[in-house]
Amino acid sequence: MNRRNVLRISAMTVLGLVLVPSGGVAQQSTLKEQLVGVWTLVSSDFTPANGTKRQPFGANPKGILIIDAGGRYAQITARPDRPKFKTPGQATTEELAAAAREFGANFGTWSVSEADKTFTRHFEAALGPNNEGIDLKAPVSLGGDEMKIVETQPAGVRTDLYQRAK
Repeated sequence: MNRRNVLRISAMTVLGLVLVPSGGVAQQSTLKEQLVGVWTLVSSDFTPANGTKRQPFGANPKGILIIDAGGRYAQITARPDRPKFKTPGQATTEELAAAAREFGANFGTWSVSEADKTFTRHFEAALGPNNEGIDLKAPVSLGGDEMKIVETQPAGVRTDLYQRAK
């Protein structure tokens, strides 16, 4: 092959690569890379063994899940229509208990299994102290800017749907 043909083929190759859509050349992101970011809660459903589905944080829950690339996470979930305290700054024991029942918070470390598409959180601290120190492994699925986490708990199954924060 002469020098002119080599240059012609090289130029055509470069031009072809420039014209190919960027997604065609780029590699697919790993599940771990796709999970990193800030997610807002869209829905949270709990289904006990008897099959009666309920929404522990209401029909329009508030929540955030922050997942960083360094392996740390923080999660807060709340029912937006919780009753206010009768005397601000001086809540009764009953008022505090009611507020805590419709609020969840925890943080710790996280990992992912690419093979079985599971997301594992290690609770360092949590509103529910019995959760501290446990690992919670749950299947995770992604579709566009939505993430679904399905947790099997001793009392039933919790399904949380998140949307990537913009």
